[in-house]
Amino acid sequence: MDDSKQTCSPEGSVDPSLVSEDGKNVKAVLCQRCGSKVLCPGMALFAEKELFLPAMKKKTSIGQSDGTLDGDTLTAHWLVDDMYTFENVGFTKDVGKVKFLICADCEIGPIGWHCLDDKKSFYVALDRVNHE
Repeated sequence: MDDSKQTCSPEGSVDPSLVSEDGKNVKAVLCQRCGSKVLCPGMALFAEKELFLPAMKKKTSIGQSDGTLDGDTLTAHWLVDDMYTFENVGFTKDVGKVKFLICADCEIGPIGWHCLDDKKSFYVALDRVNHE
């Protein structure tokens, strides 16, 4: 893996002011809806991984599907290896082998993704959060 400046896929690019030289988040990660702090600066690593996240909805409607699911395939994420690193995050019920991450205060989401097979990988999509 290349340790030089990391950028997102061709669809968009990551603002270089968000990622430190060692690949960590420079700014706090906040909920887009209520502004609640999800992660403090320096607590997550930038990672590129193609993940599908359903469209942003209230927690009660995630996982209740009529067979089709609106959403986005996102590639730019903050990677956290311990769920206790988060300042404020909630998890949906299991959807297959996945739990989606949501804001614990306003329950909007999903803002991220966690596979139950990998206990040390929690992904927060850069496009689903604000930075301050």
